[in-house]
Formats: sequence, structure tokens, C-alpha cells
Amino acid sequence: MTYSSSLSIGRQRFSRRNQNSVTFKKESLRLGPVSNSVVLIILACLLGLVYLTQVTKTNAYSYQIRSLQTEQKSLKDERDELEVASARLQALDTIKNNAQSQSLVSVAPSSTIQN
Repeated sequence: MTYSSSLSIGRQRFSRRNQNSVTFKKESLRLGPVSNSVVLIILACLLGLVYLTQVTKTNAYSYQIRSLQTEQKSLKDERDELEVASARLQALDTIKNNAQSQSLVSVAPSSTIQN
């Protein structure tokens, strides 16, 4: 077997009739160092943007919560004042209807006291 025949046998495995004897291998796609850094910068910017949107949402909700809490406090204070007024008015009604208060004499203003 000669050198040329051994080369032709090696080529016959890959080539067929009326076909090119040159084959192209598909290389795997890889990103270079610049592309990697650009992709990382873009991802960092996106994460920062998501973080900022979440923070602003919570701040907006905290303003609403704070206003609702102040409104709740003012309504509780008003309720307490109304409970005191209701108790005072009920006390006056019970005193007027009480038998002992019916027997009391009203006091008229007397003369002034002199020193």
C-alpha cells in the first residue's frame, strides 16, 4: 500500500461522488469577554430597576398606611369622646328620674357675702 492510496482511503470515508471533499465543522457559539461583561452589566441594571420599582411601591403603600392610621386614631378619639358624652347624658337622665333627686329643693341665689 502506497502513501497516496492510504490518503485516498482516508478521504473516501468522508467524501462521496460529486461531493466536495472539504467539510465544515460547526463550532460551538461562545461569548467573548466583552460580550460577557456587557451581558452582566445589563443584568445588573435590570436587577437594580426591579429593586427600585419594589422600593417605590412600598414607599407609596407606606404613605397610604400612615394616612389611614392617622384617620383611625382620630376616629378612635372621636368615639371615646362620644362615649363620654353619652355616659354624661345618660347620667343626667337617671338623676332626673331618681326618687331622691325628686325630693331635692332647688336653690335660689341668696344675697352676696361681704367680708
